[in-house]
Amino acid sequence: MFRRRSKAVVALSLLMVALLALSGCAGSKNDTAAPTNTTDSKEPIKIGFLGAKTGDVAMYGLNTLKGLNMAIDELNKNGGLIGRQVKLVEEDNAGQKDQAINITNKLISQDKVVAIIGDPTTGITRVAGQIANSKKTVLLSAGATGTNVVEIGPYVFRDTLLDTIAAPATMKYIIQDKGWKNVALITSKNNDYSVALSKIFSDAIKANGGNIAIEEFIQDKDTDFSGQITKIKSANPDVIVFSGYYTEGALIMKKAREVGIKAIMVGGDGLQGDDLMKIGGDAVEGSISYAGFSPEQPTANTEKFINAFKAKYANELPDLFSAQGYDALMLIAKSIKDANSADPEKFKDTLAATKNYDGVSGTITFQASREPIKSPVYLLEVKGGKFALLKKVPVEVK
Repeated sequence: MFRRRSKAVVALSLLMVALLALSGCAGSKNDTAAPTNTTDSKEPIKIGFLGAKTGDVAMYGLNTLKGLNMAIDELNKNGGLIGRQVKLVEEDNAGQKDQAINITNKLISQDKVVAIIGDPTTGITRVAGQIANSKKTVLLSAGATGTNVVEIGPYVFRDTLLDTIAAPATMKYIIQDKGWKNVALITSKNNDYSVALSKIFSDAIKANGGNIAIEEFIQDKDTDFSGQITKIKSANPDVIVFSGYYTEGALIMKKAREVGIKAIMVGGDGLQGDDLMKIGGDAVEGSISYAGFSPEQPTANTEKFINAFKAKYANELPDLFSAQGYDALMLIAKSIKDANSADPEKFKDTLAATKNYDGVSGTITFQASREPIKSPVYLLEVKGGKFALLKKVPVEVK
């Protein structure tokens, strides 16, 4: 009886020791595996890039990447963020929404990024923003200027000059300063950015005393605009307002010049690309577009950025997307520092509180809606095959 009892006691004791040992091992494992979003972690803070490196709008994505990589290098050279290095995770959506959906999910679920910068276009930003917001990951577009972006939710931001501010400022200059009142308005029907911008341009034209003499429609990737241009010639406009991208804009103006139309083209920052001049040549000389950045007449902060950019990229001047990409990453970095955390649930609030940030692409303030107010508006003119500063229009921050 005693012997059996002793064996039972010993067995029970051994079982308890084993359980304690297992419990201790489990506790040790949990204690040493710090979550990636805490300040105690030594893992790199991962920022995702969402944009095109190939395809029709690759120029936007590639130039954004240049600004992002400059910011990453600068941050890591100075010790990183909250004691951790910063790593950029790059993907290529080729300007396609379906690929952007897959990449956004991958960046969040597999790569464990704390923020995504991109897409530079409005349509893809809307799609990606829905995913990022639902998964509580900050998404900051360094290019989307159209409507219905930040309305998606509290994790969605942008650092761009808004079309709703820039287009009216542009049309005020065109109609009141230049006296060009009769407008031919061209919209690309399968381009969300173009459709939304045409509505803003249309309202601004009317508000400034202008007249839409004719309205025509195209589609992205069209190459023959003979029908539209023939109708536009008969309307004899003072100016052609095109709300789409540089490739179609260049081809439209080549056809316009072929039939003898002398009116210049005016548009948004979708025209901002060297291919406008490469494709359009002399036909796009004098074209006017707005932007949130110009390397001309820089502030001290912008001049420092320009010099560093030229040193890194073989004396190349930064464009709008490079500057806004740099600012986007630095805004994320500042918000992480201010929150002392790489947890998006925490640093989204410090990001939203940004006021009068001295960015290289202008002064940036987030309103209560998280919409950015940027000043000034830069009106750029194609002159000698390059974008040249035509006029700075200050924006009042309310």
